Amino acid sequence: MLFHVMRYKAIAETDVLADAVEAFRQRLPSDWRIAVRPPARVAVAARREGVSGGAAPPPVPFSEIDAFLDVRGPGGVRTTLLVEVKSKLDPKDVTGVLERVRRSGSQPALILAPYLGPRTRELLAQARASYADSTGNLRLDLEHPLVFIETTGAASNPWPEERSLRSLKGPAAGRIVRALCDFEPPYGIRELAGRAGVSAPSVARVVDLLDREAIIQRELRGPVTAVDWAALLRRWVQDFSFTGSNVTRTFLEPRGLEAMMAKLGKSRLKYSVTGSLAADAVSVAPARLGAVYVRSIREATGRLGLRAAETGGNVVLAEPFDTVVFERTREHNGITYAAYSQVVADLLTSPGRGPAEADELIRWMERNERAWRS
Repeated sequence: MLFHVMRYKAIAETDVLADAVEAFRQRLPSDWRIAVRPPARVAVAARREGVSGGAAPPPVPFSEIDAFLDVRGPGGVRTTLLVEVKSKLDPKDVTGVLERVRRSGSQPALILAPYLGPRTRELLAQARASYADSTGNLRLDLEHPLVFIETTGAASNPWPEERSLRSLKGPAAGRIVRALCDFEPPYGIRELAGRAGVSAPSVARVVDLLDREAIIQRELRGPVTAVDWAALLRRWVQDFSFTGSNVTRTFLEPRGLEAMMAKLGKSRLKYSVTGSLAADAVSVAPARLGAVYVRSIREATGRLGLRAAETGGNVVLAEPFDTVVFERTREHNGITYAAYSQVVADLLTSPGRGPAEADELIRWMERNERAWRS
């Protein structure tokens, strides 16, 4: 389907609608029935594309919806969904679209588009709206008849628009993410640039991306007023990972992690402990792997007396993607730990129980925001 090069909106809508109907039919039991009833403004294009018609829809504002989708389950139980087809849907627009659709009636909403990104799908699911796109991302959540279907399609847009920024890769983006998490708003672009230590144009591009994805709130051409820092960290790790964004090597400390930590406390290294060892606020079991940011792996290996280990190691040293990992650190019992925002990102991209520890740490941070956020 070439939605992004089609000239006529009604035809494009019908293609996306037909994709969704076929996807639902393939996944519902054979005795279920599904039918489309298009409003007048798309009826001609819908018939031309072979989408099934039906009885005239109830009188509603045609500007608010694109079609009605009837889902009939066992025993004749039927639900009608209000369908809205978008050429694209940024996360920041989800609330407004659902409000407009729901003004048309109390029936469940079904949002369709050629592609729905991860954050958009997350917000639609939180609002109990069904959705589908033409890459296979699909969710049908109904109570009468009772049905829940969810599948995953493309993780990135096969038809991306030309935009100034579409990812959070690189040191500058990482510094901006950390500043947005570590400092409580409000702040303007220039103030945030100063706190992050990057240029104002770089901040403006990242803020624009996060505004589209409904992760931050800002006044029109004004300051950032709110940051969903947990969502921001989860968005960051789509482009950042502890082992992929840093230079890492694994070592063995034969006497265990306590011995390694004691050496760190006495060393004159520039370092910050991250990972499980730094999740002290929520740790319920001894860490099995120690992760430490250092300026030089070679220097740290010599000072700490570690042995190189391809397998069976218990220490990972990392030369960082940026020196921000040494900023806004915290001290405890003579040991320097990375900021909680950095620790969460590192745990989310770590193997084993790392992501689960990150989830627990996020919950603690939500309850104790004043303890870690400036």
